Amino acid sequence: MPQPERNEQQRLRPAPLLFEPSAAVADPEQFFDLESMDDPKEMLSRATELTLAFSAAADRAAEFQAIAAAQLADPRRFDRLTTADIAQRAEWTEDYAKKMVEFGRSLLGGSTP
Repeated sequence: MPQPERNEQQRLRPAPLLFEPSAAVADPEQFFDLESMDDPKEMLSRATELTLAFSAAADRAAEFQAIAAAQLADPRRFDRLTTADIAQRAEWTEDYAKKMVEFGRSLLGGSTP
């Protein structure tokens, strides 16, 4: 994934996620008030905003996973973990853990070996 495109995408932030009141969360039929919208245009717009926000949040969370994996695998740490240990903690395969460590190192600017 080319880095310049990623930076452009990060600048175009989707609508913020709004947390639902605890009463609405208790009702599994409630989802960010979409079920109460009568206007399909409004519902499509809000649902699209939520889709983009969740997607951006998932991408960002994956970046933090990669950074954490790279930091945990850093050989300079006295308590470093192997990629097998990281894979087990994150419920990944070891191959995926290796890729995430590499990705995390690239996000950190190659500052870890």
